[in-house]
Amino acid sequence: MQAFRTVQSCSPDAREAVREIHEGFAGTDLALLLFFCSSAYDLDTLAAEINQRFKGISVLGGTSAGSLGPLAYGQTQSLVGIGFPVQTCKVASAHMEGLQDFSTAQAQQMVNSLRQQLEKQVAPVNVSNTFAFQLIDGLSVREEVVTRLIQGALGPIPLVGGSVGDNLHFERAMVFVEGAFCRDTVAVLAVATALPFEIFMTQHFIPGEERLVVTEADEKHRIVREFNGLPAVEEYARCVGVSAGDVCASLFADRPVVVNIGNNHYVRSIQRVLPDKSLKFFCAIEEGVVLRVAHGADMVENLTQCFGQIRERIGAPLLILGCECVLRRLEVERHPFADVIQKLYRDNSVAGLCTFGEQYRGVHINQTLTGVAIGSLAEKVCDRTA
Repeated sequence: MQAFRTVQSCSPDAREAVREIHEGFAGTDLALLLFFCSSAYDLDTLAAEINQRFKGISVLGGTSAGSLGPLAYGQTQSLVGIGFPVQTCKVASAHMEGLQDFSTAQAQQMVNSLRQQLEKQVAPVNVSNTFAFQLIDGLSVREEVVTRLIQGALGPIPLVGGSVGDNLHFERAMVFVEGAFCRDTVAVLAVATALPFEIFMTQHFIPGEERLVVTEADEKHRIVREFNGLPAVEEYARCVGVSAGDVCASLFADRPVVVNIGNNHYVRSIQRVLPDKSLKFFCAIEEGVVLRVAHGADMVENLTQCFGQIRERIGAPLLILGCECVLRRLEVERHPFADVIQKLYRDNSVAGLCTFGEQYRGVHINQTLTGVAIGSLAEKVCDRTA
């Protein structure tokens, strides 16, 4: 059986980076190349080189806020390629542009296309052998709606994915489809395999006691102007014990805010401070929502436990396709355990991208590591109905 292969280049030159990725896949019969790249590359040059070197192979990808690969954790000048071998995977992809008007009918159209493509290669296509992976423009402000509709159309087939980014520039988050980088786009990859797999989501934050009630917000643009009737940045700063001038992206990484939904806590990550001192979020936010400032538990312990449980259920991973929030990357960079995280990821075959948000079973979330693990124990079958 041909294994999954991940190749990473840290060359700053687009042509050289693609050449290194292409050489890394020599002798591999690919059903699909999935790639993630820094937005600092000349994207037109990168696209042209990929189209030339991987002619005749299905290719899907996007820009990232840092790459997850074998060479370096969270590398912001990098190209990572993940090869899906034809011997173990049947793949199909579909995409849609114009997310501001994305509809139920369009979601169903995409899923119908995925099913038709897969059913020509494998039958039946169902929850026991198929998962879906999504890439979406992380600046579209449409992840919640699009993800919910696509998961609804997929039915029980699980969906995971990430919002593509551009480090922390917030200027262009591009999805690569049909040979070109596109804005305001969602792409979905469906993978059918006989190997055991499971989707997962993990986070490591514990909520505090003090409440932050959203009392004024621009919900359409994910902007909070007031917490508890006071300017948002000042009230957040008070709760975390710093001055308003010290509020920054690194602080958001260490001290996110969380919301309680069904006795589970979900991070609602703050993206940045705007010039008027309001706070821009990575996800939907509404007036009246009660948030709490959280603090992190041990990320290394959390990941060790997560990967250990995956190994128990499906064996040593052949691939963990991961979507890691950019704020987790910033947290790792601020603390002295980046080498430990990189070893954990390398030992568990993690590859993927740092994101502007993650999607898990139809829900858009923040500050998680979310993804799909493909295992090596054919006799083990994970519960895909949970």
